[in-house]
Amino acid sequence: MYQEISQLLMYGDLDREGILFQMGELFRRYEAGGYDRMELVSGIYTQVKRLLETATDYGFDGNLWHNYLTFFLMMSENPFSITCEKTGAKDGSVNELVENDFRIFKRLFDYDFGPVERDLGIRCFSVLSDYRAIHKKDFMYNRNVSEKVQALSRRLEEAADEKEFFDAVTGFYRDYGVGMFGLNKAFRIEEQPQGGIVFCPINNMELVLLDDLVGYEIQKQKLIDNTEAFVRGRKANNVLLFGDSGTGKSTSIKAIVNRYYEDGLRMIEIYKHQFRYLSAVISMIKNRNYKFIIYMDDLSFEEFEIEYKYLKAVIEGGVETKPENILIYATSNRRHLIRESWSDRNDQDNSNDKHHSDTVEEKLSLVNRFGVTISYSKPNQKEYFHIVTELAKRAGISMPEEELCAQANKWELNHGGISGRTAQQFINNLLGRVQE
Repeated sequence: MYQEISQLLMYGDLDREGILFQMGELFRRYEAGGYDRMELVSGIYTQVKRLLETATDYGFDGNLWHNYLTFFLMMSENPFSITCEKTGAKDGSVNELVENDFRIFKRLFDYDFGPVERDLGIRCFSVLSDYRAIHKKDFMYNRNVSEKVQALSRRLEEAADEKEFFDAVTGFYRDYGVGMFGLNKAFRIEEQPQGGIVFCPINNMELVLLDDLVGYEIQKQKLIDNTEAFVRGRKANNVLLFGDSGTGKSTSIKAIVNRYYEDGLRMIEIYKHQFRYLSAVISMIKNRNYKFIIYMDDLSFEEFEIEYKYLKAVIEGGVETKPENILIYATSNRRHLIRESWSDRNDQDNSNDKHHSDTVEEKLSLVNRFGVTISYSKPNQKEYFHIVTELAKRAGISMPEEELCAQANKWELNHGGISGRTAQQFINNLLGRVQE
C-alpha cells in the first residue's frame, strides 16, 4: 500500500495527519518487516477508529474503506478536479497522469487486507468491508453527502479498470463539483484564531420545500422567478424579504436552496458581526462553478451600528464589480433595515424647502440596493385558520374543523399572535399530545 500511495501525483499532496497518509506509513513499516507487532496493531486500530468516526459523522454503510477513498476523491481540490468542475474532463496530456493516479486508487480499492490480518492476528478490516450502522436514523448527519458518497463508491467498486474509474470520478466532478461545495448545500463562515475565515458545512439543513409553506403564493413565485434567472445564468437581483415575524421568510430561502441545489445553487450564511469579511468571502467563491446566495437572516441595524456600510459597498458601489455568480438574499422584520428616529427627520433646512435629511437618505439607500423586495405580512384570521387546517391535514390530524379552529384561536392568543409559525407550533403541540 505504501508504494502505491507514494506514487500519487495529482492527488499526492496528502495531509500528513490524514487517514490515507497515516495508513501508508503504517503499511510501510509492515512491508519493511522488523516491526513491533503491538505498536503496529495499536497504530492500525487508531486509524480504524478514525474510519469509524468518519462513517458515523456521514452515515456510511457497506465497505467503509471504499467509502473513505471515495470521500477523499470527492474532497480533493486540485487543478484537475477544479477544471473538471467547470468544463468536465477534456482531452489533454494531464489525463494520462491522472489516469495513473486512478490506477493506484483502483489498486487501493482492491487491496487485500487478508495477509495483514493473518500476520498481525487482527480482524478489523474484514469488519470494515461489510459494515452495518446501528440505529442510523437516530443520528444527525448530512444525508446528501452520505447518499452521494455511497452511490459513487458502488460505481467505483464496479469499475473494470482505471478508465472506467476516471469516467466515474470526473463525471461526478462535472455534475456536482469538488470539495465541500460539491457535497453540501449550505455553509457558515468561522473566524480563525490566527486570522482569516474558513467555510463550515451546515450538515443538518432543514429539508423544507416551498409547498410546505402554506399561502404566500405571489411572494414565493417572485422568489422562484429571480432565483430561476440566476441559476440559468441570466441577470438577477439581490432580494430582501421583509415583514412580520413567523411568516415564512427564512423558510422560503431554505426551500429555494433545496429546490435548486441540483442546478448548482449553494448558500453561505453570514451574520452581521462578520460583514467585515464579505469581501474575503466573495474572493474565495467568485471563480467556482456554482451560484452562491449570501444569506443574511433577520437583518437590521440600530442607529449606532455601522456594519451596514460594509454591506452597501459590497452590494453596489465598491471598486470591484460583484461577480455574476453571487447574489445577496436577506430577511428582515424592518422594511428599511435601519432604525429611524424622529431626530433623523428634524434637521430640515426650511430656506431650501428640504424635507428629507441626508441622514435619512443614507439610511434608506441600503434597502434601495436590493433590486427585489418581497413583503410577507401577517395573515388575517381566515388565512390563519386555512394554514392551521392545511397543516393539520398534512400531519394526519383528524379533528373536526370547527374544534380545530377554536383550539387554534385559543393557542394564538397565548402564543405570540397570528402567524404561520404560531400555526405550526399549534400543530406540533397537537401531535405531541396525540403521541403521549
